[in-house]
Amino acid sequence: MLGPVRIVDGATPRTIAAPKPETLLSALLARRDQLLTVDQIVAEIWTDAGPQRAKSTVHVYVSRLRAILGAPGPARTGPLATCAGGYMLHTGADRLDADAFHGLVERGRAGARAGRYSEAAEVYTSALDLWRGPAYAGVSLGPIVRAHAARLEASRLECLELLVEANLALGRHRETVARLYALTGEYPLHENFARHLMVALYHCGRRGDALAVYRDTRTALRELLGLEPSRALREIQHAVLTGAEPLGARRDSMAG
Repeated sequence: MLGPVRIVDGATPRTIAAPKPETLLSALLARRDQLLTVDQIVAEIWTDAGPQRAKSTVHVYVSRLRAILGAPGPARTGPLATCAGGYMLHTGADRLDADAFHGLVERGRAGARAGRYSEAAEVYTSALDLWRGPAYAGVSLGPIVRAHAARLEASRLECLELLVEANLALGRHRETVARLYALTGEYPLHENFARHLMVALYHCGRRGDALAVYRDTRTALRELLGLEPSRALREIQHAVLTGAEPLGARRDSMAG
C-alpha cells in the first residue's frame, strides 16, 4: 500500500501483473474487514459501465486473487470471504505496511509528548522508511482506492512534519534546512513547512533567507489560492524581522 501493491510471503515479495485484479485487491485492502459489494467493485475497476458480464468477471478475478494469496480457504471463512452481495478481505492485525506505519507514528508521538525527541525522530524516520513510493503506486485508481491513497499521503505529510518538529526541538537546524527546502518546493502552499524552514534558517543566522521563504510562500498563496498568509506565519515573519522573541527554542536534546 505504501508504494506499489505487493504480497510479502517469505523472502520474495510478489506483485500482481494483471491491472484489474490488482485494482480489485487494492480496493479490498482499502476497505479491509468491510463488505465491498460487487457493484462497488465494478465501479472501482471500470470507469465506464463495464463489460456486459462485468459481475461474472469480478467473480473470476476473486478466484484468481484467492489463488495468488495462497490461502483459498472456504469461500465464506477464508481471508477473502464471500459475503451477501460482495466480498470482504480479512488481513489480521499488523499484516499491512500501513498498519506498521501508523503504529510507528503513534510511538513517535508518545516519545515527543514525553520530551524524548531523539527517540521520536528515530521512530518517525523508521515510519517514513516504510514508504516505497506514492500510495498504491502504479494501480489504476477507482474512487475507493483514490480516497484511501489520499488519506495515506496526508498521514505521510503529517509524519514528515512531526519529524521536522522533533529535529528542530533537538536544535538540528542546519541538518533540517535542506529537507525543508525540498518540502517547501514540493508543497509551496504548506504553511507549516514554510514556517519551520523560516525558524531553521533564523537559527542558522540566515534571516534574509528566512524572509525570502516568507515572500515566496505569500506569493504562492496569493496567486494560487487568493489568500494571505496565516497569522502563525506572519508572526514568524515579525519575529525574524525584529528578533524580539525566540523561535523554536532548543529543548533538552538529552531527554530520553
